[in-house]
Amino acid sequence: MARRIVIAGGGIGGLAAALACTRAGWGVRLLERAPAFAEVGAGIQLGPNVVRILHGWGLSAALAGVAAFPERLQVKNAVSGLILAELPLGQRTLLRYGAPYATVHRADLQSLLLAAVCQREDVDLRVSSEVLNFTETATAVSVTTCAGACVDGNALIGADGLWSRVRHQLLGDGAPRVTGHLAYRALLRQSSLPVRLRSMQVTAWLGPKLHLVQYPVRGGEWLNVVGIVQGQAPLDLQSWDHGTNAADLRAAVADMCPALTALVEAIPQWRLWALCDRPPMAGAQQQAQGLVGLLGDAAHPMRPYLAQGAGMAIEDAAELGRALGESGDAPGKVAQALGHYAGARWQRNARVQARSIRNGEIFHASGPVRWGRDWSLRLLGARLLDLPWLYGA
Repeated sequence: MARRIVIAGGGIGGLAAALACTRAGWGVRLLERAPAFAEVGAGIQLGPNVVRILHGWGLSAALAGVAAFPERLQVKNAVSGLILAELPLGQRTLLRYGAPYATVHRADLQSLLLAAVCQREDVDLRVSSEVLNFTETATAVSVTTCAGACVDGNALIGADGLWSRVRHQLLGDGAPRVTGHLAYRALLRQSSLPVRLRSMQVTAWLGPKLHLVQYPVRGGEWLNVVGIVQGQAPLDLQSWDHGTNAADLRAAVADMCPALTALVEAIPQWRLWALCDRPPMAGAQQQAQGLVGLLGDAAHPMRPYLAQGAGMAIEDAAELGRALGESGDAPGKVAQALGHYAGARWQRNARVQARSIRNGEIFHASGPVRWGRDWSLRLLGARLLDLPWLYGA
């Protein structure tokens, strides 16, 4: 009998899981709550740890067709405008870690994963299929959708995001926590900006209680800009695409250097996203129990200060595929495989979560901590920005 896995969620994590599982010989039934596979416009940074996986799945050419590959990452003081540290990317990253550093539009990454999944056999993709709940026996999992449909499989993976219903039933640990950080996002053609504001590299501007990151996507034709400030979250926390007033961000950066304020003022429209997360994972049981596992934000939502949210979801998917590919048909083997998956992933995910929280505190530091941060970056430069434990794993 064919082994089939039910995946809740058709975002980047869910589609990556579907691809990994089909490559491991499993059939997939994927349930996406939206009426179509679509992502809100935003950029993603993909470290070499993630690009290696995509290349291993045969997506090298597809990724090269939609991504940008910056040659440098630089960190600047948002107040003075001075460069604090630089890390060469490009060829250096390729030689050191076996894959380049890429920046990509979220929708483009989702589209190439969807195209790859659609080329696989034994894939059942269902839109307008929001998971309501599930029941688990010793041999199978049955999922009920909000429309009343029942979908059965040998296992269930919750890749249904920050507000995961699968997690709510599996762990019952309440809602995500509000961080007090607001992300202002913009995506625009570089040709619409003055030449001096265009960029083909990753730049992080660090200021008191705020920071801003910019980088190219879509082969460099577009620029993705995210400004994160501390402030009051909107009432609807479950949406990450609120309309907002550009004047709010302009006011937040009013005392920053002219180069940064000019960039913010040149962008007419921003979207607002209130950042929520959960504490770092405390054990493998938070990633899988029995025949039910969690993946990506459903398992380990993290702040974006290490640029690894999508990356950890893709790493999860690769490990899930490996674990299930080695399992037999017996239900006990499937549960054992999910246990191996969780055991292999939770500590790394917890470390990335913790480092992301710490990075946010460092990015937004003021007073003596800020001075120490800047001094350390100027002194150690690339040694602080390079992350062998992350990129080389």
